[in-house]
Amino acid sequence: MTILTPSFAPDFELCADLNRSVLDFFPGTVEHHIVVPRNDMQVFRPLSNQRTHIRCEAECLPASFVRVPFGKLTVNLTHPFPPIRGWILQQLIKLAVAAESTDDVIILVDSDIEFLRPTGVEAFARDGIVRFYRLPKAIDAQLPRHETWHRVARNLLGLEQIALPFTDYISSLMAWNPGIVRQMLARVSSIAGTHWTSAIARQLHFSEWTLYGLYVDELADEEIKCFASSETLCLSYWDENPLSDAGIAEFASAVRPNDVAAMISAKSRTPPDVRRKAFAACRRNSMADNTP
Repeated sequence: MTILTPSFAPDFELCADLNRSVLDFFPGTVEHHIVVPRNDMQVFRPLSNQRTHIRCEAECLPASFVRVPFGKLTVNLTHPFPPIRGWILQQLIKLAVAAESTDDVIILVDSDIEFLRPTGVEAFARDGIVRFYRLPKAIDAQLPRHETWHRVARNLLGLEQIALPFTDYISSLMAWNPGIVRQMLARVSSIAGTHWTSAIARQLHFSEWTLYGLYVDELADEEIKCFASSETLCLSYWDENPLSDAGIAEFASAVRPNDVAAMISAKSRTPPDVRRKAFAACRRNSMADNTP
């Protein structure tokens, strides 16, 4: 099992805390791969060790993907328009690293997550089947972005469009089977008539979770779906307002017995000291919930 985190310099502190939790709570055989822009490699280098690998995002993408000088845009020289948005590029990196993985499971974790207690592969795989998050009929017309992600994914996979409501496949903590990722991307390439990286890079709206979810649900072998669950395994704070000291107890009290991680959105701009106190409170509650 490998843990993968795309990150960048502004999130270094968050990523360092995440990495510490990975090293503390996962077996020594589990490695953490952190993929960052070339200019940020030196910032993240102090995290490098036997289990933590700092990788340059350019090494994970085709040579035709180049950064625009003095800017934040990336351009695919084979299909230069539109330029690749940063959010799309991050998703391409996740897909590319997962597709090259030789492990049985890859866990995709953003920098604003921390793990709460000892965790092993058994939380994410059962009898060789990788855990699959799905929440049926959770997406309706009140979630237009999610609806768009579904329609784009169905086009990429060559599936007929259907009517709402849709299943939700998006969670803070996701597990993928790299073998299924490779099958999925091969189909995208076949449907598009071009390499999957180009097919996805030219999208203005895209969700890697939705693409994987739809592929597993509608195209993968039936036995792949036997470990499906609507449990996220991760307590999440999505509010874009900072979590306050006064809100820590309420947030931490929501930890469920099966939560192995917690997330406080980086967009909330919660101060580092509040984040650390909140995660510490979550750990205490998590350990208490799992004490025999």
